Amino acid sequence: MFDLRIPALPCLCLLPLLACRADAAVHDPQDGAIVNPAPDDGSREGGGGPNAQSLDAASPKDGATSPSALDASQAPSTASLASLLSRALFALLFLHQRDSACNAQLYDYDSLLSAAARFPSFATEGSDQLRRRELAAFLANISHETTGGWPSAPDGPHAWGLCLREEVGCDTGSCTQYCDSSNTEFPCAPGKTYHGRGPLQLSWNYNYGRVGKALALDLLADPGLVTRDGGVGFATALWFWMTPQPPKPSAHSVMVETWQPSSEDVRAGRVSGFGLTVNIINGALECSIPNDPRVEDRVGFFDQYAKVLGTDLGDNLRCESMKPF
Repeated sequence: MFDLRIPALPCLCLLPLLACRADAAVHDPQDGAIVNPAPDDGSREGGGGPNAQSLDAASPKDGATSPSALDASQAPSTASLASLLSRALFALLFLHQRDSACNAQLYDYDSLLSAAARFPSFATEGSDQLRRRELAAFLANISHETTGGWPSAPDGPHAWGLCLREEVGCDTGSCTQYCDSSNTEFPCAPGKTYHGRGPLQLSWNYNYGRVGKALALDLLADPGLVTRDGGVGFATALWFWMTPQPPKPSAHSVMVETWQPSSEDVRAGRVSGFGLTVNIINGALECSIPNDPRVEDRVGFFDQYAKVLGTDLGDNLRCESMKPF
C-alpha cells in the first residue's frame, strides 16, 4: 500500500490501495432473478470455467483498441508478455467481459499491453513457469476485484472477471468517504471522489495521488481517468503490482521468487506464494482467517488461469496462517 496508516475514516471496502470490489446486481438468465454476484461476505463458491467453444464468439473485434493517455511509443517491447497471452486467450479468460451486464470493456487486451509496456519486467522475469504463474496471479487478483460472477453464473463464477470497472453506486459522486483530509501531500480536489476504480480498485486520495505522480498523471484532479482510459486503469494496477511498499514487497517479486522474507516475516508466517499477494493487497481484511471466501474466490480464479496458461500453482496459496503486514 502507499502509506502505512490505517485511515480513521470508516472503510467500507478493501484497504488503502485496493478498495471495494466492484459489486453489482447482475441478471441471472437461468431463473430471471436479480442477484448480487459478490456479496459482502465474499461467498462465491462454485466451479466451472470458460467454455472454450465460445472463444471465437467472445473474441474482441480485430483492431479494437482503447484510447490511452499513456504514451508507450518509447516503451520496451511487450512481445514477451504477448507470447504468453494472445488476444484469443485473453478473450477466453474473460469470456463474459463484453456481456451487457458488464461495463469494464475498456480494460481490453490492447490496454493491458499498452500499460505493460511501462513495466517491462512484468511477466518477463524468471523461468517460463514463473512468468506464466505471475501472469495467472495478477489476472486472478484483478478478476476478483472486478468480478461480475455468482455461483450459478453461466460458464461458472470465474468466467466473469474484468466485468465491473468501479465500485457500484459510486458513479454518481455520492461516495465521498474515501477522502483523508489529514493528508496534505495529496489533498482531495473539490467535487472529486476517490472510490474504488480500475482493475485493482484504486481508492483513497493519497493512493490516487501517489500513483498519479508515478505515472505523470494528475489523478487527484481527474480520478475518473482510471475508468475512462483502459491503459491508465491497467497502469494503476500494474504500478501497484510491481512497486514495493515497505515493509511490503511487490507482488511481482513474490511471484518471481526474488523476495526474501525478513526474520519478522518468518515469525509472522509470511512466505512466498499466491497467498502473500493477497496479504499485500488486502491482508488486514482477508488474511489470518481460516477458509475466507474472498481468498477462496481469488484462488479459484488463480487455479483456472494457471491451468489455461500451462503452469502450476506453486506453494502457499492462502494467507490464513499469515499475519497482515
